[in-house]
Amino acid sequence: MRLHTIDIGGLIAPNNVFLAPLAGYTNAVFRQLCSELGAGLTFTEMVSAKGLCYNSRNTRDLLYVTPQYAGIKACQLFGSDPEYMRRAAASEEVAPFDLIDINMGCPVPKIFGNGEGCALMLDFDRASALIRAAKASGRRVSVKFRTGVSPEKIVTADFAKLCEDSGADMITVHGRTRDKIYAGEVDYGEIARAKAAVSIPVIANGGIFCAADAEKLLDETGADGVMVARGAMYSPWLIAELTGNPPPDRRAFVRRQLDETLALFGERFALVFMRKMAAFYTKGRRGSSALRTRLLSCNSIPDLYDMIEHTEF
Repeated sequence: MRLHTIDIGGLIAPNNVFLAPLAGYTNAVFRQLCSELGAGLTFTEMVSAKGLCYNSRNTRDLLYVTPQYAGIKACQLFGSDPEYMRRAAASEEVAPFDLIDINMGCPVPKIFGNGEGCALMLDFDRASALIRAAKASGRRVSVKFRTGVSPEKIVTADFAKLCEDSGADMITVHGRTRDKIYAGEVDYGEIARAKAAVSIPVIANGGIFCAADAEKLLDETGADGVMVARGAMYSPWLIAELTGNPPPDRRAFVRRQLDETLALFGERFALVFMRKMAAFYTKGRRGSSALRTRLLSCNSIPDLYDMIEHTEF
């Protein structure tokens, strides 16, 4: 992996391996641990700009950052109303963040149906207005989007240029159309066309589950860096491999994640969340199907700790 810094409008990321914003997964503890493994940048889960304006407690909780987090603070906002985006970007809750990323790639029907996420790739004027509204906060702004909503409506290069012209300091391109969700081949050519269309940094996203995947993505697209998404859910230690850091003791990593998730979010959340994460971490292991079934049936924190102690990750 060819590591180098990334200049995001004067904000310098220490390397070009980023952790994607993952709804339901990239909470404060997971971001902290991935940052320690070497991620040059981590993002919060996507946060509703409108929810922030209405003082939603759940929305505010998504923006929590651990006191020991030493990396660049980046949050991801989503919405379709420029006024809500402007107010959210200028809010007290977003004030601690160095970078605001705008989600223009989420394929989920509810988000798409509200004119948010990937639906914004069908409305260039609104997408531009949202970027300009966020930029009015005085912070750096990035945009994450896909190649289009369908193979018949691919607009990657044009949308990339729109983002740059509207003031974006960086873009991330997920190399699939909205209809593909997270399946199918990554379109390297479309990411390369986005890279050729702009002068701001371009981060490539999609299909990174090992170091070879990351290398190929960079080689085929000419992108400035990579963003790891589901690969980090299954193997967060992939971050260490890509950044050349010592691999963690996996069992100790999972145990610590449980410790800190329990301390921060409480027993109920920690049990449900860490059963799910531990099950992800065993994917591909011999007998992993039966092991995941046992993990997901743990009904107490002590039982989960015991399972972790006797599981190979």
